[in-house]
Amino acid sequence: MIRLTELRLPIDHAPEALEQAILKRLHLEPKDLMGFTVFKRSYDARKNVALSLIYTIDISIKDEEALLQKYSGDQHVRISPDTSYHFVTNASQAHPIDRPVVIGFGPCGIFAALVLAQMGFKPIVLERGKAVRERTQDTWGLWRKKILNPESNVQFGEGGAGTFSDGKLWTQVKDPKFYGRKVLAEFVKAGAPEEILYVAKPHIGTFRLVGVVEKMRQEIIELGGEIRFQQKVNGFVITHDQIQAVQIEGQPDLPASHVILALGHSARDTFQALHDAGVYMEAKPFSIGFRIEHPQSLIDKARLGPHAGNPLIGAADYKLVHHAKNGRSVYSFCMCPGGTVVAATSEPNRVVTNGMSQYSRNERNANAGIVVGITPDDYPGGPLAGIEFQRALESKAFELGGSTYEAPGQLVGDFLAGKASTEFESVLSSYKPGVHLTDLASSLPDYCIEAIREAIPAFEKQIPGFSLKDAVLTGVETRTSSPLRITRGANYQSMNIKGLYPAGEGAGYAGGIMSAGIDGIKVAEALALDYQAK
Repeated sequence: MIRLTELRLPIDHAPEALEQAILKRLHLEPKDLMGFTVFKRSYDARKNVALSLIYTIDISIKDEEALLQKYSGDQHVRISPDTSYHFVTNASQAHPIDRPVVIGFGPCGIFAALVLAQMGFKPIVLERGKAVRERTQDTWGLWRKKILNPESNVQFGEGGAGTFSDGKLWTQVKDPKFYGRKVLAEFVKAGAPEEILYVAKPHIGTFRLVGVVEKMRQEIIELGGEIRFQQKVNGFVITHDQIQAVQIEGQPDLPASHVILALGHSARDTFQALHDAGVYMEAKPFSIGFRIEHPQSLIDKARLGPHAGNPLIGAADYKLVHHAKNGRSVYSFCMCPGGTVVAATSEPNRVVTNGMSQYSRNERNANAGIVVGITPDDYPGGPLAGIEFQRALESKAFELGGSTYEAPGQLVGDFLAGKASTEFESVLSSYKPGVHLTDLASSLPDYCIEAIREAIPAFEKQIPGFSLKDAVLTGVETRTSSPLRITRGANYQSMNIKGLYPAGEGAGYAGGIMSAGIDGIKVAEALALDYQAK
């Protein structure tokens, strides 16, 4: 097939206009065009007055070679790459000596287990939390009743932290083998909207993710895999620098020579167990800050101008960066159009914020993390020091919020002026179980407060209304990524423990659903090839 890129059409074009544009662009007769599919559709919001859709099209024609010769100097007319997935081996070729074990059933663990199962390796998955529907009920328990289940919440359980998010399915990681296409195709097969295969910034939303995750779990089981819920790993048996078994709370040790660590970024006790077992790890940078909420209509108008509200585009998003005078970088993180701010703690007497959206993205507020980059120099003390740094901030936020799991909050105008807020104005926070208005200045280190106070007016220049005095800040956002890296080598195994495969967000190798899923596939392939080599 032939790939045609940068084909632009008005946002309100008729369906038949796309085929007409292809024929015109390539000077073809209708009889020469055998068919086409949309590989990608995006739009450029930088010039919102003349907004247009930008297509990448895969085309089938009668004489591809002649067309390629005709447009040999045109960078927008090329052979379509092979984006199909090819398994690296299978169990009948590799002859596994035992069943691989996957710890964690978030996006990374799901795709690692799925690909292993599809290759015939019959993985055993250990998930400390509950199945996704039971887990959802427990999560609502915190949001609605201020009751936290430390083993079943936004962070722990089937689907991982990505289940309670915007369901964003895009990433900036390099993907020359098109693993991302495999991720999207599996989601569609499990019931996600087919449009995620071609829209520029696909998303599913929490409610739809629940059903998708369940169907993927069922496929793994049908292929011989096993999912064991409420199985908390609390230790590792390692001899002669080789993993031998996994220790499970209240259960016999599970023998295993190949273990994938798809832990997620909040499995702090498991990080401690790995550290105690001598597994090499190191502190890494992450970011901390607040959630900010604006009326979604304000963001739509600023980003889309006269096209605000167009159903084809939907709720507008944004991505912002500011380099502050004190040397800190401030940026928007996990922007959720038409979404809500949610309670995301996994430990008692701590407050953590995150954002989520449903597929419709039709809630009244837009929210995003406004976070500041920090490094191990800010929290010296070894590989686990970042965890203690996070805990101190989360405990302080719990205290500032009134020690009831309400989050501390402040209006943007008051935050910039350095005074406590006492009542909401035109923007009401969406955070459940509630917001206690206060002064956020003591909730983060001074260098963060200084940088964010400088960044918000700077962001106003890019999005008019961003520094709206009634907009709401909610603290604290601390789980942007893992505070450590469980370092691995070129073979995807731990630097010092054979058979141990650190993967995904918790190991410091992903950030978001797509990159975690991609990493899960890569690690599954490496594990399978190691079986084959042995």
